[in-house]
Amino acid sequence: MQYRTLGRSGYRVSEIGLGCWQLGNDFGSLEQDQAQAILDMSQQQAVNFLDTADVYGGGLSEQRIGGWLKTQPKQPYVVTKVGRDGALFPDGYTKAKVAKSLNDSAQRLGVDCIDLAQLHCVPRDILFDGELLSWMEDFQKEGLIHHFGASVEMIDEAVFCAEQPKLSSIQIIFNIFRQDAVEQLFPKAQENNVGIIVRLPLASGLLSGKASSQRVYADNDHRNYNKDGAAFHVGETFNGIPFAKGLELVEALKGYLPTGMTMQQLALRWILDHRAVSSVIAGASSAQQLQANALCSELPPLPSELHEQLSQFYFSEVRQHIRGGI
Repeated sequence: MQYRTLGRSGYRVSEIGLGCWQLGNDFGSLEQDQAQAILDMSQQQAVNFLDTADVYGGGLSEQRIGGWLKTQPKQPYVVTKVGRDGALFPDGYTKAKVAKSLNDSAQRLGVDCIDLAQLHCVPRDILFDGELLSWMEDFQKEGLIHHFGASVEMIDEAVFCAEQPKLSSIQIIFNIFRQDAVEQLFPKAQENNVGIIVRLPLASGLLSGKASSQRVYADNDHRNYNKDGAAFHVGETFNGIPFAKGLELVEALKGYLPTGMTMQQLALRWILDHRAVSSVIAGASSAQQLQANALCSELPPLPSELHEQLSQFYFSEVRQHIRGGI
C-alpha cells in the first residue's frame, strides 16, 4: 500500500481507503461477522483511512467501526460526515444541532475528537452562505474535531470549498465516467493544499465490469430506489447515468483495457494516476473485494496515451449522459 498526504491535515493516508456506507446495511443486509471481516481485512491490507457518516444505517456504520476500533492496537484515520441527518437537512441547521450531531458521532465511534469531519452534501445555498464552514472552524478550535472538509455534488461547490483557508479536504465524485475535476478543480486544490477524497470510483459498480442487466438490487439498495434520483441526488447512483446506457458505455470502454488488467483495476489505477487525489474510498461488500481494491495501489501507472484516449472517450461518449449536473 502506498500513502499520500491529505491536504493541510498532514495525515498520511492510504491511497485506497474504505468507504463504509455498506456497513450501515444500506446495500442490503450485511451481517456483523461480514462487517468484522471487511474491517479486519482493511488492517491486513494496511488501509488506514475509513470514511463513514452519521446517516449510514442511522448510525450503525459508525457503531460497528467504533466497536471494532476498541480491538485494534493500531488506529486508522476515521472520517465521518455531518449535515444530512433529518434534524438538520434541509433547513434546520443551527450551530448547537451540528455540534450535537458531531458529538453523537464521536460517541458512536468511541473517540474524544473526530479525525476529520466533512459537511455532507449540504444544500448549495447553505454551503455558499459560509456560516457552516465558520462553525466547523470553531469546532476545530474547541477540540471537537481535528480537521474538517466537505463532501459535495458539484464542481463549483468544490472550487468554493477549495478556497476556504482552514479546510483540509474535499470529497467528490471522480472516475473515468466523471472527469471534469481534472481541469476545473485539481489545480486549485493543489495550490491551496487541499486534499481530494474520491467517492464512487466505480460508479456504483458500473466500472467494476461485473454489472449486468440481469442484476436485481435489494429494495434498500440505492441502486434500486435511487437509480433515477427519487431519494437523493441522481449523480450518487450510477454516476447519474441511466443504468442501461451505463452498461453500453462499459462495453465500449472494455475496448481500452490493457492486456491482463480488469475493469476494476483500470478504474482505480486511472484515479490514482492523478496526483491531486489523496485517497480513493472504495466500498467493499466482502473482505475479498477490499483486498482486490487495495492491490490496485501497487499497480504501475497507466500509459499517457491511454489517459488521452480515456479523456476523449469521456468527453465524446459519456459526459452528455450524466444527469443532475457536473
